[in-house]
Amino acid sequence: MSSLAGLVAMVTGGGSGIGRAVALALAEQGVRIALVGRRREPLEAVAETIGKNQGLAWVLPADLAEEAQIRRLIEAFEQVSPRLDLLIHAAAMVRLGAMAEAPARDFVDQFRTNLLGPYVLTQGVLGLIRAARGQVVFINSSAGLNASARGGAYAATKHGLKAIADSLREEVNGDGVRVLSVYPGRTATPTQEAVHAWEGRSYRPELLLQPEDVASIIVPALALPRTAEVTDIRIRPLIKSY
Repeated sequence: MSSLAGLVAMVTGGGSGIGRAVALALAEQGVRIALVGRRREPLEAVAETIGKNQGLAWVLPADLAEEAQIRRLIEAFEQVSPRLDLLIHAAAMVRLGAMAEAPARDFVDQFRTNLLGPYVLTQGVLGLIRAARGQVVFINSSAGLNASARGGAYAATKHGLKAIADSLREEVNGDGVRVLSVYPGRTATPTQEAVHAWEGRSYRPELLLQPEDVASIIVPALALPRTAEVTDIRIRPLIKSY
């Protein structure tokens, strides 16, 4: 395994869930972390945890559904770091509903957060990633491979994210850049708790994947020797509770 110490990562959705777990796991390896998310308070809490463990984290609040905020985010990042080695896309939103009744606005909001945001952000920092011969990770979803009833809009954005990752990989592999897509099943996060409430089901996080489970497979993949690339990882709960 290659050492990740001294690298710089940007983690979207870094205030909670999988993004938080990945940020903490990378910080333990000596990676400096730019934490991105809509709300400053959760990001600051994660940064404080990293700092207590002698790590370094920057808090860069931004709503990735807004292109203007993405541009300002990139400018703010370039003020704190001249390089970017790892770009981790973990920010996402879920709004479920049957085709016959789901508001089109829900589709638009999910498209902007889950698909357009990662596209525009990746595009904006791709020069830095190429210069570092870095890596890009898209935290997708099992819905990005198999759509379920009442989740068509969400699944469509995640299918699209897979296409972006696959296309990007073909474009940048020649520059020494690796691109990884991760497809978790249901994971114990605030978003999944909200999904369970919407479904009218009791929320039992102990039966689900844990964010740390997902982080534990991403970090070793990033540390692989440069003779190898992991392109896709599927991970799901062992106990099928849904």
